[in-house]
This record gives sequence, C-alpha cells and structure tokens, in this order.
Amino acid sequence: MGAAERIFARHGFFAAKVSDVAKEAGVADGTIYLYFKSKDDLLIALFERRMVELTAALQAAIAGKTPREQLRAFIRMYLQKVHDEPAAAEVLTIELRQSSKFMKEYENPTFADFLRMLGGIIAAAQASGDVTSAIPAHVAARMIFGVLDELTLAWVLAKAPFGGGSAGARPKKFDIVRAADWVITLVTTGLEANKESQ
Repeated sequence: MGAAERIFARHGFFAAKVSDVAKEAGVADGTIYLYFKSKDDLLIALFERRMVELTAALQAAIAGKTPREQLRAFIRMYLQKVHDEPAAAEVLTIELRQSSKFMKEYENPTFADFLRMLGGIIAAAQASGDVTSAIPAHVAARMIFGVLDELTLAWVLAKAPFGGGSAGARPKKFDIVRAADWVITLVTTGLEANKESQ
C-alpha cells in the first residue's frame, strides 16, 4: 500500500501504472493483480486502510474528553495527520477524486463511520448546551469536514512557503497545524450557543 501511495502522489492517479506500483514495491506486476482487480480497486483499498488508521487516531485523541474538547481534539488531530503524512493527504484529497469507480460506485462505509463519529461529538456537545442545536449534527459534521477538506486541498496544492512566490502564483504554504486553531475558532464561534436567548 505504501508503494501505491507514493506512486499515486508522485505521478497522479491517471498517469500512474500498476507496473509503476509493482516496481516501487519490488514485486512482479502480476503480484498486484493477485490482490486487486484494477488500479481503482488498489486506490480504494488504500483509502479504506487510511480511513481506518485515521479513525483510530481520532478515537484515541478524543478519549476521556468533554464533547467540546472532543471537537477541538478531532480537528487538531485531523490536521496534524495531514501535516505528518503529506503523500497520503495528497492521494486522499486529490487523486481519490480522479477515480470514477470511487466517486460513482463505491459505497464508502469508512467515510460514513468518520462522519458518524464527528456527528456524535457534535450531538453530545449540543446535548450539553456547549453548541447550538439549530444545525442538525449530521449536517454540521459534513460542514466541518468540508472546511477541513478544503484546507487540506489548499495546503497540498500550495508550493511556495510563506514569503516566497509572486503575485498570481500558487498559494503560499501555510502552517496546517496552526490552522487547526483557526478552524476551532470558526467552528466554536459559529456553533456557540447563545445562552442569553435561551
């Protein structure tokens, strides 16, 4: 899987060949086909493995915390993982969407579990009165993921560090770990329960 992730990140999903993955892994081309029917299936398996790992890391990060702190820990851990594993972030944010099989046919149960976990955190924070219940928890979960996904995309696509580049160039690299605090501020301020009107 690591070889596939490196090849997809380096060459892009469309340009990558199964033979490139086999060469990177140090195996014969046919060996890949023993486990995966196609390049799309390999990409989907990579996604599933990464989502299981991410979900486990998120569960560990939120354990024993209040719902409000769970929300903060969830956002921080997500963006920390993006920072720590940029090739995986690139493959899952950009290349995964290049697979029509993934986009049109795949049921995506691991992502549904991810959204349920985030929705459960938000629902618990709503029940405790920490955040408003004006937005259904499952909708708020998708909204928060949208913010995280877009930040990840901007960070992956950014080439020059802050201070580099010129006007009209690609966006400058920003501190994705620090961005977690920006997202937390946006989310908690936007979801903050107005105690005076209750």
